[in-house]
Amino acid sequence: MADRVIGVDLGGTDIKLGCYTREGHCLASLKIATPQSSSPDPVIAGIAAAIRELDPEKEAIALGVGAPGPADVAGRVSKLAINLPGWVSVPLADRLEALTGLPTVVGNDANCAGLGEAWLGAGRHFQNWILLTLGTGVGGAVFIDGQLFVGHNGTAGELGLVTVDLNGPTCNSGNRGSLEQHASAQAIRRRTGFEPSELAERAAAGNPEAIDFWQQYGRELAAGITSTVYVLAPQAVIIGGGICAAWDFFLPTLETEVRRRVKPTSREGLQIAIAELGNQAGMAGAARLAWQSKFFC
Repeated sequence: MADRVIGVDLGGTDIKLGCYTREGHCLASLKIATPQSSSPDPVIAGIAAAIRELDPEKEAIALGVGAPGPADVAGRVSKLAINLPGWVSVPLADRLEALTGLPTVVGNDANCAGLGEAWLGAGRHFQNWILLTLGTGVGGAVFIDGQLFVGHNGTAGELGLVTVDLNGPTCNSGNRGSLEQHASAQAIRRRTGFEPSELAERAAAGNPEAIDFWQQYGRELAAGITSTVYVLAPQAVIIGGGICAAWDFFLPTLETEVRRRVKPTSREGLQIAIAELGNQAGMAGAARLAWQSKFFC
């Protein structure tokens, strides 16, 4: 039997898990609803129960977890998840190791999605690129010279928290007018009363209000991307997450607005592309995080 690890993508709505070989083959996967609780305990218990369901024969040899928000450099503590109530300095690796017996490493969920795309998806083609994940929140990952950049304390790449509107809505991070407050699923629900999937369906059916919304969405997303492009001058901006179901409706204005806002020398050769792994990016990257961890060094 091939060695395998389990990758866990912990989201505010769903938890996705997959068993992966060292070569990147997904042997089995599972999705459960994220327990809605005021404390981390039911969420951690839910992850452990899902691992037992996914791997009843206990063949996995390690566990990687992508959690919303920053993790410590050692990959042990999930420092903060602004969209999970009560989630502050959670010793997630210790807790899951105690419940599952599996050596565990923890990383930021968007960084894990980036690792997944770098391993098996759209990021394979670039050395310097950024990933934006558009889901319950807005996450980001930065790759420089082919390596994930996490900063001196492991918290770099929070691209969803950059400011796009000085006086905009208050963000759970404490910022105001962050990109997340314009481009996340939560923001879309607040602004329109619809789920992103509903607005995508309405746009596909020709509804003019839905089409107008997605065009404006592309412009606002471009405003957030612009700052990052000026700072990093990446080869590519890769966009993933569930909101990409509306990709065809917001991409044209996104590209137009990036061209308008970013001077040609800073966007020369820039590609804006959709992520290739879809909803599997986070769990694949969490598995990659486990394979790259000290457990196998």
